Amino acid sequence: MTSSAASDVSTDHDAPGGRTVGGSKGLAWLLVITGAAGLLAAWVITIDKFKLLEDPGFTPGCSLNPVVSCGNIMESDQAAVFGFPNPMLGLVTYGMVIAIGMGLFAGARYRRWYWLGLNAGTLFGVGFCTWLQYQSLYEINALCLWCCLAWVATIFMFWYVTSHNIRNGLLPAPAWLRGFLDEFTWVLPVVHTGVIGMLILTRWWDFWTG
Repeated sequence: MTSSAASDVSTDHDAPGGRTVGGSKGLAWLLVITGAAGLLAAWVITIDKFKLLEDPGFTPGCSLNPVVSCGNIMESDQAAVFGFPNPMLGLVTYGMVIAIGMGLFAGARYRRWYWLGLNAGTLFGVGFCTWLQYQSLYEINALCLWCCLAWVATIFMFWYVTSHNIRNGLLPAPAWLRGFLDEFTWVLPVVHTGVIGMLILTRWWDFWTG
């Protein structure tokens, strides 16, 4: 999906209370797809977590080897940093992203504070994912494939929502940046995901090549 596909927005300058901004079908699809991917990952991890609580000897289906081991991730302290399993937060937040995307499909237009709130939420999400990535690679020393799916989904939704807000003047930015995002938004999540992939590759290089 290119940034240009997500740039066809509708605005309403005469709406009571100020300007409203909509989004294209491309942005709506991106929010629905990434939200659904994150929701799927959160759902599977939550179910496996419950099974693990019921039976400490349970082995999640995605525990494939010493490195790709969802069980080690689920049993870590970092898996419940807020006092409850992390994926339960994803069940709520990814569902909200899907709802916003479906609203765009229906022609919804949101006010600036709403778009900035979504941007703040995705920023928190990508920041939290970055912390979890560090913990996974360098503290827990294991990788969860469902977590990786949620990471990628969050990264894409963050960059595309940020691009949307910049290109529509909801976030201040120089003209050259708006011009770049009009054509090359896709570069940012691809590079971001690629950096994480390289970190995973180099972290366990001996294992992957052994």
